Amino acid sequence: MKKLILSLLIILTFNCFCLFAQTSVKIEPYKFGETLTYEGKFSKAVLRGIAFVDLNFTVQKAPDGRNYLIKSEAKSKGSLIKLFGYKFYQNIQSTVDAERLQILKTVKRDDQGERVRDSEAVFDYASRKVTYVETDPNDAARPPRRVASPIINNTQDLVSAIYTVRYLPLAVGKTFEVAVSDSGLVYKVPVRVTAREQQKSILGKIWCYRVEPEIFGANRIVEEKDGKMILWITDDARRIPVRTQISASIGKVEVKLKEVKFVSENAAPKR
Repeated sequence: MKKLILSLLIILTFNCFCLFAQTSVKIEPYKFGETLTYEGKFSKAVLRGIAFVDLNFTVQKAPDGRNYLIKSEAKSKGSLIKLFGYKFYQNIQSTVDAERLQILKTVKRDDQGERVRDSEAVFDYASRKVTYVETDPNDAARPPRRVASPIINNTQDLVSAIYTVRYLPLAVGKTFEVAVSDSGLVYKVPVRVTAREQQKSILGKIWCYRVEPEIFGANRIVEEKDGKMILWITDDARRIPVRTQISASIGKVEVKLKEVKFVSENAAPKR
């Protein structure tokens, strides 16, 4: 169950965001200083309404002053610790090319209490390869885990993919295939845009696209046969994911947008 919960927490933050199409509307996918904050709750049976995770995403300048750096965190809340004795913290830093808007590097700390892992994935588009190295900071003698996989242009990691959707149009009935890399592996995820619906959110009652990525099953990101994910993305220039619903063996989970903040609306990385 621990592995599934962590997988869902990561997945609900990214899926179906690399939809390839053309747009006549000018939408900036990255806004320097923007922070998006979410809360995840169980929404079915005896666990209904119990909050178990906080997530936030912040866009900053990368150290080179040109590219984007997305800092994201997922942190367990007290209810999960009390009910299951399970505590986790995950920090991901994703460096994105400011011109091509493709992932360049992913640095991650995955802390599950007794199990802690540090990792780095480097994306080399000249050789069309991602190289992933994972280490155990609590065991210096443990050999690093290394994985290398072929990539294509416009590959994203689990975090950078969430921003790609902002400058791409969605349309009901469209079907796409998305390439997303995680832990050195690359997954192709079929995605369907199934409806345009109104959703209540902190942004008000707003029209959203309902998007359904196929993330469950053999050779998918979650190798659980029965499961379903639905994502609602605002149908406006902001293109903000406001709600995610996941049904799996652990039950049903709802993740909703709780806050949007800006440090500065004018500052941005140099291009």
